[in-house]
Parts: sequence; structure tokens; C-alpha cells
Amino acid sequence: MPVQYSSIVEEHTTVRTAVGLFDISHMGRLQFRGDSSQAFLNGVLTNDTAKLQVGDVRYSLICGKDGGILDDVLVYRLQDRWELVVNASNREKIVNWLRHCAGFAAVDFKDCTLTTGMIAVQGPRALRLMNAAAKLDLASMKYYSAMEMQFLGSTGVVSRTGYTGEDGFELVMPSADAERMWLTLLEHGANYGIVPAGLGCRDTLRMESAMPLYGHELNETIDPLTAGLEFAVKFNKPDYPGKAALESIKSQGLKMARVGLLLEGRRIAREESPVQINGQEVGKITSGTFSPTLQKVIAMAYVPVASSSLGTVVQVSLRGTLVPATIAALPFYKRNAST
Repeated sequence: MPVQYSSIVEEHTTVRTAVGLFDISHMGRLQFRGDSSQAFLNGVLTNDTAKLQVGDVRYSLICGKDGGILDDVLVYRLQDRWELVVNASNREKIVNWLRHCAGFAAVDFKDCTLTTGMIAVQGPRALRLMNAAAKLDLASMKYYSAMEMQFLGSTGVVSRTGYTGEDGFELVMPSADAERMWLTLLEHGANYGIVPAGLGCRDTLRMESAMPLYGHELNETIDPLTAGLEFAVKFNKPDYPGKAALESIKSQGLKMARVGLLLEGRRIAREESPVQINGQEVGKITSGTFSPTLQKVIAMAYVPVASSSLGTVVQVSLRGTLVPATIAALPFYKRNAST
């Protein structure tokens, strides 16, 4: 997946207004079969798999014993199996970690990353394109759901999630079918203003929508509660790695918080840029970009909870120059669900 096919701004704007096509085959796809799969996954994930029905998709975290995030994942409950979509950079780490977890020997595990492809169709015209190109009626498909079905001459999984803040779908199919499917979607998508989209606009889109990225907002030194992801952490379920540490963090109260920043001027705040209040460094930038939608410089950072109120003015040090910034509500952008 290239950084860009044409220009980041063009691809970004097209996803916001029409539809973009992403090759996300680099994401890890892990498959679990057998009667023990649900219990095994419930014992390694922070979210509760016991409540998932066939067709449900949930966001979850995998944590170490200290509560630090090893990865953020999507868990799929399908008719005859469970699947995890994991970050590409963490796939080997997570596979090795799972192999050493209690109960792994009881599940039928398969890493399907190299034998399947994955394509994302994102944007306000994604539904119309999917209905036209794949001859599927997906209007009734719920957000964060998945189904195994036939489409474009292949059998695979269609899900409705996304990492752009727009409506959209993901298609998982045998790797031998991926190129044909990509070209077919581009051909049909010409009627809907489609463009192929790369990693560059994927980052600006997820930034506007305040979606955390592993290696930036998330890593092994940051816990899900500090990252603002408590919705994906369940304490009223059986034990899992990091549960005790997270309970302790919650009871003691959070010290840092993930916040959004609007910066003055046009200079982009890079990762690790210091955030200051009254001349004292209080935090660091985790991600920053120029928002094509808002036409403003935006960033995310971790700052002390006591200094995280909306409207708080801070300074971001950009190579020694202090640039004023204001703590803003997240997400920076939220789509109109009626479009």
C-alpha cells in the first residue's frame, strides 16, 4: 500500500465526499475454530466475547500484565469461527504471544494473512458502490457487523467498520481473487467518483476522526483507560492479562489523558514534540497533521488530566518555536450519518 496514488489531499477529500478504495491486505487476519475459541479469546481480550452473536464485530485491546497495550484489534464472530484483525506491525508479536497463552492448544488456530486479501471501500457512496458492483443489498447491515457471503465471483467476508470516520465496508477474500476484485471495484466505482487511496490519507482521515494508531497513541507503555478506550475494557468478566493492573489504574484515578489540539498557524506538530504550559513541559504530541477538511493544523497528545479541560491553552514546541494551541473536543470531525 503506497503512501499516495495521486495526492493525499485529493484522496482524503474524495473519501469524505465520494468513495475511496484501500488495499489493507497488510493487516493481520487470524482465525480460530473449535468449541474452545470463545473462552480462549475472552481470556485474552479486554472486551467481552461472551456477549457476541454471530455477525457481531467488536473493537478490543490485548494488554500485557501491567495493562500496557500490546495491540488494538477487531474480533469477528462468524458462523463457524472467530477471527481477529490485528495491526500489521504487531502480527508476529501477537501470534507468538497468543501461542503462550493458557488454552491456546485447545483451539484450531490459523494465520490467514498471506492466503487472503483485504480491501476497504470507504466514503458516503460506499454503500451504493457495493450494491451496484457486488450485487449486494447491504443497507440493512449494521455498523460493526460482518457476514460471510459470495460477492464478485468469490466467497469471503464482508464487514461494515472502518478507520476513516466515514461509512464503509471491508472485503476479505482469497488472495488469488484480490487483484481482480480491486480492478472490478475501480471499474464500477468510476460512476461514483472513486479513487484508490493510500496510507497518507488514511492517516489524515483517522486523525480527523480521532482514531488512535498503534505506535503513536497506543503502545506497551500506555493503558487503554489513559488512551480513552475504557468502552472496550470490561471488568465484569473472567480474568484476562492486565485486568488487575487496569482495575488498580482505575481505582487510583488517571494521571494523563489523550486530548485533541488545534494549533495556530500552518506548521504541523510532529510526534514527540513537547507540549508546555507556563513554560513547563507537561506532555508530548503523539500525532499531528494538517486537516484537509477543517483547513486547520490538528494534533493529539497526552497531557495531565488536570490540564485536559476543553479550551485550555498550551504551547507546542516546534523545533524550539512555541506555537499556541487549544485543547479541543474529539473527534475533530464527525460525519453526518444521514449522508
